[in-house]
Amino acid sequence: MKKRIWFILAGLGFSLGSFAQDAELDEELYVESDTAEVVMPDSLELALTDSIDSSVVYPESMEAGLNTLLTNWYMQQYAVVDDSCLETSVNIDYPDSVYMRKLAQLPTVIEMPYNSVVRRYIDMYVQKRRALVENLLGLGTYYMPIFEEALEREGLPLELKYLPIIESALRPDATSRAGAAGLWQFMVRTGKSMGLEVNSLVDERRDPIKSSAMAARYLKDLYAIYHDWALAIASYNCGPGNVSKAIRRSGGKTDYWEIYPYLPRETRGYVPAFIAVNYVMNYYSDHNICPVLTRRPLLTDTVQVNRRLHLKQVADVLQIPLEEIRSLNPQYRRDIIPGNASRPYALILPSQQVYAYIEAQDDIFAHDAELYAQRLTVEPAGIAPGTMVYHKVRKGETLSKIARKYGVSVSKLRAWNNLGKSSYLRIGQRLAVSSKGAVKKSSGTTVAASSKSKVKASSSSSKYHTVRKGESLWTISQKYKGVSAEDIRRENNLKGNSIRPGQRLKIPAA
Repeated sequence: MKKRIWFILAGLGFSLGSFAQDAELDEELYVESDTAEVVMPDSLELALTDSIDSSVVYPESMEAGLNTLLTNWYMQQYAVVDDSCLETSVNIDYPDSVYMRKLAQLPTVIEMPYNSVVRRYIDMYVQKRRALVENLLGLGTYYMPIFEEALEREGLPLELKYLPIIESALRPDATSRAGAAGLWQFMVRTGKSMGLEVNSLVDERRDPIKSSAMAARYLKDLYAIYHDWALAIASYNCGPGNVSKAIRRSGGKTDYWEIYPYLPRETRGYVPAFIAVNYVMNYYSDHNICPVLTRRPLLTDTVQVNRRLHLKQVADVLQIPLEEIRSLNPQYRRDIIPGNASRPYALILPSQQVYAYIEAQDDIFAHDAELYAQRLTVEPAGIAPGTMVYHKVRKGETLSKIARKYGVSVSKLRAWNNLGKSSYLRIGQRLAVSSKGAVKKSSGTTVAASSKSKVKASSSSSKYHTVRKGESLWTISQKYKGVSAEDIRRENNLKGNSIRPGQRLKIPAA
């Protein structure tokens, strides 16, 4: 009976705790643990050796829908598509000698050998996925400089910038069937182990700049293990544990093409796909592929946000399309930047809008502040007098205990629920509890205190307002009839518009 391999990685450093992309694992072999011996039938080993490219698995990125790419905000705003070229372009096939020569001429540090598996991937890109390549060339004008900067910072070969094409088809919002996300397709555990924030509001695996920096560090760590780029690239796909197992199965060989049949099935095609993408992105014109061109470069800049902010507040005040801001900041999953004083977050904007943001910052935070603000404290409502409420009996509760909780007498509880003196309570029993004449003691105290404070406030000649998070002088003035923001500023001797949460402001009489 066939069993699926489950590999356990341990002790491989902060960035090697899990796979960047969850590889499809071999179904023919069974491994008990990271150090267990492998049981492989002779017939299987012979079959793997005889048919080196019989099980090529194409990456999920090749399934990327063109509609998704073409509706991408960046493509809509900056791309120029030559429809006539797309309709008339025809692929040109070349003999193997031409592919070998062209790959050898690429100015790369990483070896780019040619074989039948590489040819299959080249054919897939230049024949069946021509339109995908055309759009990738257009998207590359924005993303490639980001990748190159991250790789250059770590001193890595720049040809690694094409890995995200295999991983995600240059879609920062791409999520694989296994749960890997972002341009570089990190699993949650891998991303967190490298310091990327992943929670309900923020997923920095989708942040082009941060994820690229971490991917470069991850690749550098992988290369330090094997000192071979083909093996490092393979381990990026399936994890260093799987590559090390393949080396052991092969008898200690350390050449990717010699351990090829012992790798997980998806990884066997990963390095060939990388070679093919390097070929296609450099020689696309030789196959009559028309790149999607850009009308003008997209220049951006970054501002730091240290307060909670919704992207729509920025879009509304600065009159920028919300889709544009989302496209530049794909890491914010719910359009919310959870900034605070101790942890600012980056917001990327078109360069020409950064100064406008700085100038209008107070207005941006004040815009629809109550709609997007989170409440810091909330007082629970008391039970309105005359309302019949119900209580579910829990283990250990008695009538007297329940009566004390609601401030009523035991006799009333019995009357409301037709209980005799000999009646017993059951766990889960539903008891009617009237609040007439009394409420829960804690709620009653709160309500009474609230009422007293209101009387005190109304009897005073001056009113005071405690500033809440997200409020501005203008939004506060709207709560008091006949009072302007300037009136509040003058009454409190404020030099500017800056106020802080918790600050107590005196509200002048209208």
